[in-house]
Amino acid sequence: MTAKTPPPSAASVAPHAYQAFDLLATLVAVVRPDGICEFANTAVETLFNLPRRAVQGSNLLDWFPDPSRLLEALEGVSRNEFSSSRFDAQIRRGPRAHDDALPVHVIVSQTDDPQRLVIELIENAQQSRQDREERNLDQVRSTKELTRNLAHEIKNPLGGIRGAAQLLALELQPTDLWPELEEYTEVIIHEADRLQSLVDRLLAPHRRAQVVGDVNIHEICERVRTLVQAQYPRGLRLQRDYDISLPDFRGDREQLIQAVLNIVQNAAQALHERIAAGDAVIHLRTRVARQVTIGKQRWRLALELHIEDNGPGVPEEIKDRIFFPLVSGRDGGSGLGLTLAQTIAQQHQGMIDCDSQPGRTDFRITLPLP
Repeated sequence: MTAKTPPPSAASVAPHAYQAFDLLATLVAVVRPDGICEFANTAVETLFNLPRRAVQGSNLLDWFPDPSRLLEALEGVSRNEFSSSRFDAQIRRGPRAHDDALPVHVIVSQTDDPQRLVIELIENAQQSRQDREERNLDQVRSTKELTRNLAHEIKNPLGGIRGAAQLLALELQPTDLWPELEEYTEVIIHEADRLQSLVDRLLAPHRRAQVVGDVNIHEICERVRTLVQAQYPRGLRLQRDYDISLPDFRGDREQLIQAVLNIVQNAAQALHERIAAGDAVIHLRTRVARQVTIGKQRWRLALELHIEDNGPGVPEEIKDRIFFPLVSGRDGGSGLGLTLAQTIAQQHQGMIDCDSQPGRTDFRITLPLP
């Protein structure tokens, strides 16, 4: 009599058996009936902002604010009471109890092994988010072209105005009105210089040729962290959570430092009240993302840099326009920092998006990897 072959243990399951799940845009996990995750595809890894090895081995029930419905489905499907179960639920984006929840449609299905079940999570807002990202990219491209053309049109007459004011100042004769007239010409020259500086900043990413070399994202983060920490020595903590497995990539190091610095400085300026209270925090977190679509182009690998702060959030009235030039939520702000950062990211075939609510603002820089 031939002995029955026992079912494979969790350790003996070959990872490549589930590799096809990495090609799916939906979130897929293979779990045991008690919720312990044995495999998670790249979409799950991206959602949780954790490396796959950290997700695998954890209990998926811990990621649900209310896990009772999922536990009931896992037990029922594993006992073959029904072949699959579908329901709506919410899943947290992170392991912390205060992390925001994402509405999903959950599908629990059987496999050939009753001790292994497949959970598919379909984001209810996934399609709308993709549409919004594509729309934002199109708007930023159009605005960038308009800004560049407008800056060139302003530049020439601005030089003429400044030159005329200088000549006028030289022609002034000492009279009773001479001090006032001199002051007026100085105002014209000063304001012309200020506008010239603004135009130069608008044109900066387009003027300078990229100096491409090998770039390490963590070196960039550390450079920015050092600069900002020196600027805010008290009341602000810059926390690091790096995935050291991320490889180097080709890019312009100085431009990328400027892009990250612009975002971190914006966050620090938005945290002025919390800095005064001594509890301001900015998190710098890097993760690898797989099968990412950026600007209608799909990349097998990409890096994600999250810059997250505990500030008041982006004002609701400008949320959809924060990457547009001259749009600022801060009094006295030029509204160019995020515009330049987005331009630099696009020059590296990447993009920046923002998820903001009171108490948590997360800017995510996504750049393709070789």
